[in-house]
Amino acid sequence: MVVRPPVEPMLAQARDTLPPPTNSAFQLKFDGFRALLFTPLRDGDLVLLQTRRGALVQDQFPDLVAAARFLPNGLVLDGELAVLDHHGQLSFTALQRRATAGRNARTLAAAMPAHFIAFDVLQIDGQELLDDPFVRRREVLEALFADHRLGTPWTLCPSTTDLAVAEMWLHEWTDVPGVEGVVAKSLTGRYRPGVRGWTKVRRRNTTEALIGGVTGTLRRPQVLLLGRYDTTGRLRLVGKTTPLKPGPALDLAGHLTAAGPHHPWTGVRFTASWNSRTLLEPVLVAPVLVAEISADVSQDHGVWRHPVRYERLRLDATDADVPRMPCRYGPACR
Repeated sequence: MVVRPPVEPMLAQARDTLPPPTNSAFQLKFDGFRALLFTPLRDGDLVLLQTRRGALVQDQFPDLVAAARFLPNGLVLDGELAVLDHHGQLSFTALQRRATAGRNARTLAAAMPAHFIAFDVLQIDGQELLDDPFVRRREVLEALFADHRLGTPWTLCPSTTDLAVAEMWLHEWTDVPGVEGVVAKSLTGRYRPGVRGWTKVRRRNTTEALIGGVTGTLRRPQVLLLGRYDTTGRLRLVGKTTPLKPGPALDLAGHLTAAGPHHPWTGVRFTASWNSRTLLEPVLVAPVLVAEISADVSQDHGVWRHPVRYERLRLDATDADVPRMPCRYGPACR
């Protein structure tokens, strides 16, 4: 059987801790766009680049298409799309620009080249590998990089069977922008499209933010809208929580105060999630309560892209104890 798009990529289930090392391989989890790369089965066919949801986006990444012409035919790679900013760091904002470039795709490709971080191979030389164990697929992937001396824009995702190394990656390497955690995979597991058969663990940090609004009502808050002041003294939205559990929601309700007419978010429109167009109708509250939260490291200019977890109310803290949001506008913020 030949692997052709669309293919549902195999997925990972989120956990708080890494599984035991028995029969496990661990790989770095990068903060990019999941993608499958298909090279032609025969001369004259097109290089295809498929997103997690099945869309073909090769026209947005002409630099990768050009580089893929030097890969063997009949190859299907699973990996992560990434873009470096002018500081040489992985930038999700730059990646978003590349993914929506339209007619400017070639111009942006020259200014912000894309990279493909390969962590699995589904087919090589037209031979399908879905039923091969992961350890065999990894051997094939490593041989591909070695035999073809692959370099930029192709990157082989680091992999280890040493739990101590994986723990070090989780707690130290995630300080690097664009690295958000570790994925664990069974060495004997086959590739199961659309199935959450892997395990992902994101690094989480405990920090503080101000509660600026809630969904639901003041008596039954459901989700918290969190803010931080930037260097100009403006309160900016930095994230939303996962839905509150009944106990914490009830405890919190007794401390919430409806906002006055001069709340800094009056008239601001909020969406349900990152890149969503679904609007929320939150109840604004006086931004004086400090929430302790647990958040992963996926941020864009100080804004968390994934929902954070509400841990507790810090009645002993004030807005002065809350970290300031980094200014995204450079000298204009001074």
